Amino acid sequence: MDFIQANYIDPVSHFLYTYILIYVLLAVGVYYTIRTRFVQFRLFRRMIQVMVGSADSGDAGGISSFQAFCVGLASRVGTGNIAGVAIALTLGGPGAIFWMWLVALVGMATGFAEATLAQVFKVRSPDGSFRGGPAYYIERGLRSRPGGVLFALLLIFTFGIAFNMVQANTIGDVLKSAHTVSERWTAVVLMVLAAPVLFGGVRRVAKLSGYVLPVMALGYILIALIVICTHLGQLPHTFNVIVQSAFGVGPAAAGLAGGMSAALLNGVKRGLFSNEAGMGSAPNAAATATTDHPAKQGLIQSLGVFVDTILVSTATALIILFSGVYTPGVTPESAGASLTQAALTKDFGTVGTWLMTVLVCVFAFSSVMGNYSYAEVNLDYLGASRTVINGFRLVVLASVGGGTLLALKAVWAFADISMGLMALVNLAALMLLSRWALGTLADYDAGHVPFRLTGNPRLPAGLTSDSWP
Repeated sequence: MDFIQANYIDPVSHFLYTYILIYVLLAVGVYYTIRTRFVQFRLFRRMIQVMVGSADSGDAGGISSFQAFCVGLASRVGTGNIAGVAIALTLGGPGAIFWMWLVALVGMATGFAEATLAQVFKVRSPDGSFRGGPAYYIERGLRSRPGGVLFALLLIFTFGIAFNMVQANTIGDVLKSAHTVSERWTAVVLMVLAAPVLFGGVRRVAKLSGYVLPVMALGYILIALIVICTHLGQLPHTFNVIVQSAFGVGPAAAGLAGGMSAALLNGVKRGLFSNEAGMGSAPNAAATATTDHPAKQGLIQSLGVFVDTILVSTATALIILFSGVYTPGVTPESAGASLTQAALTKDFGTVGTWLMTVLVCVFAFSSVMGNYSYAEVNLDYLGASRTVINGFRLVVLASVGGGTLLALKAVWAFADISMGLMALVNLAALMLLSRWALGTLADYDAGHVPFRLTGNPRLPAGLTSDSWP
């Protein structure tokens, strides 16, 4: 496995991110930021109002916008925020956090666009629920069934297999390093716990996420605030180190191979994995919501990008940097989630060890559920039968078990490539469908709620839909 990773996986990942994805991802984010007149800042207060006001909405035809937000958060908030941030720090230095922030801030506009498109082009399933996402808006908006199929296959593999291996690997890493629990036992327990939820379908995932994720995310942020308050004097210096290192200057960047390029590369990689803006995953959850205007769900999903990176990922970075268990430019004894756990243990002792164990297990396990829900939506798009879907659920369970047993670096490198390819397909579709996303936002800005799809002069063309009047 080491030979394959060193000679095939790592070179492909390096080329994909260094020469292609960084530029495309940032360009699309900047484009939508400018064309939407900085929607992520201009309508930030509205995002919160819409999200809070949607908590009890929804009908028999779909889940509420708040539940869709939580399903998206279930996939976003996970190992990317705990293990991913730690990996970004060790490989790219503190400056990687700055580039994660930048990816998130411009990515909020990208996240708005993809979630809005998912709502515009969503369809009703036979059971009355909604389905949608990039595969649907590629086929219906660009009239390309092959393009939709390509994206669906990439997402099914990325989220159903690769990302679930990452989540399971993180749980196994934490339990072994902190509690000497064998990876084999972790694999068995995870598969037993995941099976009933996976076979319960998307609605069960939404219900579970709606209860658990907001509480756990707020709890993690509260822990970080306690750490910040106890190290308040270090805050200005820490932020100064992050910004300086982002551009390859200052003592923190001196010991890093690659300097600014290492910070940029790892910040973009881990930022994309963490907040998923532009990847095309969150729109699959956004499309399932019942709302009276597509732009409202776009605002809610844009807020999810902010919560994920600016709040939760920053919390992790500060916990690690304040602790002293990590020195920029020096390879730490721990890696991934174990490094974050070691940092929290430094401040809270044994209590910190158990706190991080619970948080990692809940975040990662909920991400497995959120990841699966995305894969199921795309299996439905491909017309998979119940037998095929049940068979895929068994594959997901096997991935959860197998990911627990593999090496951390191999699992993350594998996920990076599949994630990058999926993002490129989606980002191309977002640019080609920009008139639809921008027209829908203009309709919302003009106060035209509820949304009308037919005869709407702000949209580039007519579209027949059983989801909108």
